Amino acid sequence: MSDVTSQALTVFMAFFAIMNPIANTAIFVGLTAGQTRSVQVNVALRALITCLLIITVFALAGKTIFHLFGITLPALRVTGGILLFVIGYQMLQGSPSSLHSAPDGPLDINIAYSPIAVPILAGPGTIATAMSFSAAGDWLNISITVATFSLLCLITFFCFVFGQRVIGMIGTAGLAIITRLMGLIIAVIGTQMVMQGLGSSELWTNVVQ
Repeated sequence: MSDVTSQALTVFMAFFAIMNPIANTAIFVGLTAGQTRSVQVNVALRALITCLLIITVFALAGKTIFHLFGITLPALRVTGGILLFVIGYQMLQGSPSSLHSAPDGPLDINIAYSPIAVPILAGPGTIATAMSFSAAGDWLNISITVATFSLLCLITFFCFVFGQRVIGMIGTAGLAIITRLMGLIIAVIGTQMVMQGLGSSELWTNVVQ
């Protein structure tokens, strides 16, 4: 397996775990219950386009944001890793992460932007993951990050559109198992990001200074 393929697979799995399309499909179905088919498709399309635009901006401008706020890549990896670990730990307990939970109250088509696009899909963990993978600033890393996330958005769109069938086939027990599996993967990826951040000499140099 080539380095590019291996990196693309790693990025895809990280995004897949943090976005958890299957579990989020249940949230989407719940939020759009009672809506017509066309409205559900419209909401799903708006939400995923918005989510993709947000992640693309952070992937492209990640290096600029770093310089603007004096953020280092190791620091982002540690912070992002902690966020991912917290999300993963909460999912392992069988409860949705508070960073991805939807607010209560009446909802209309604007739920496509909030809470579905932000923070359910493009939450802090997703943004931190995108910036971490593309922070090197070269076009290869940025292209891989955006391309893999675009593929995941496409998969998520079909999960949302056919959400009723997906949930019906998986069932409550299957959804609980998938949520816990994704939680474990997220927690491991978060731990790895923290280890990479702490292992960087750049981080310790900044701490000493």
